Amino acid sequence: MKYIRWGFIGCGEVTEKKSGPAFADVEGSSVVAVMSRSEQRARTYAEQHHIRKWYTDAQQLIDDPDVNAIYVATPPSSHATYAIMAMKAGKPVYVEKPLASNYEDCARVNRVSEQTGVPCFVAYYRRYLPYFQRVKDIIKNGVIGKVINVQVRFACPPREIDYAPQGELPWRLQPDVSGGGYFYDLAPHQLDLLQDIFGVITDAKGICANRGGLYTAEDTLSACFKFESGLPGSGSWCFVGHEAATEDCIEVIGDKGIISFSVFKYDPIQLVTSEGSTSITVPNPPYVQLPIITSVIHHLQGFGVCTCTSVSATPANWVLDRILGKF
Repeated sequence: MKYIRWGFIGCGEVTEKKSGPAFADVEGSSVVAVMSRSEQRARTYAEQHHIRKWYTDAQQLIDDPDVNAIYVATPPSSHATYAIMAMKAGKPVYVEKPLASNYEDCARVNRVSEQTGVPCFVAYYRRYLPYFQRVKDIIKNGVIGKVINVQVRFACPPREIDYAPQGELPWRLQPDVSGGGYFYDLAPHQLDLLQDIFGVITDAKGICANRGGLYTAEDTLSACFKFESGLPGSGSWCFVGHEAATEDCIEVIGDKGIISFSVFKYDPIQLVTSEGSTSITVPNPPYVQLPIITSVIHHLQGFGVCTCTSVSATPANWVLDRILGKF
C-alpha cells in the first residue's frame, strides 16, 4: 500500500473541525507538515496536533521530500496558485471548495492537471455524506416520480462580524479574496449537490443586490437556472434578513411527490408522496470530510476512484459567476 504523507497549506478553522483529523483516521495516511503565513499559527497547530514540521513558505512545504500530497485550505483566491504549484511539483492536491474564486482560475487548474497528469480533488464533501446519498437514492429510485422543478431557499440574519469596519471584515466578505461574499462560500455546496444529482447546469441568470449595506459584497440574490436535461430550477439567498426568515432548504418537486432537505443543518429529510409523509433522519460522521478524504486517499493508493475532481467541481464556479454577472 502506498503511504500518503500530507502537507497542509493553511491551518485554520476548517482543518480543526471538518477535515484535519480525518487525514490521520484513514489507514495509510498521516499529516507530516503544515504551513501558515503566520509563524505562530503554524507552530501552534503543529504542536497541538503532533505534526513534525511546520513552514511559513508554501513552496518549501511543497518541496519537502517527506510530503507526497498537498491539502490546500486557504481562502479561494489562492487555491489555483497553490494547486498549480503542487501539481507542477508532481504532487496530488486536495483543495477546499470552491475550487477557485472565479471560473477562469478553475480552467487553469484543469489545464495543468491534464498537462502534468497529476490529479486535483476538491472538497465537495457533501456528495459523500450518508445524508445526501440518501436524498440522491430517493430521487434516482423514482420515489417522487419524474422531477419537475428544483428550488433552493436560503436566508439568515447578519453575523456579528458582518458589522465590523470595512478593513476588519472576514475574508468571506472580501470579493477579491472569496470570489463573492457569503454567496460564493455557501452556494457552491448547494449547486454542486444539485449538479451531482441532476447533471450539469447549462444556463443560469441572476439578479444580485446589496440590501443591508454592511459590506460591498452582494447580500441578496435571486437566480434561475436550467440543467442539461432541461429541468428548470431557481434559487434565492439572503444573508441580511430577520432571524424569523431563517431558512435552509432545497425542494425537489416530482410528479409523484416532493422531497425537501437542508444543506447545512442536516434537518430530517421530508418526503411526501400519495402514500403519506415520512421524516427521515440520517446521521453523518463526526468529521464531515472523512468519507471524501477516504475516497481521495484510496484513489491515490490505487484501489478506488474519487470522482470529485477539479473537472467535476468547475461547473459550480461557472454557475456562481453567471449568477453574479461576471461574464
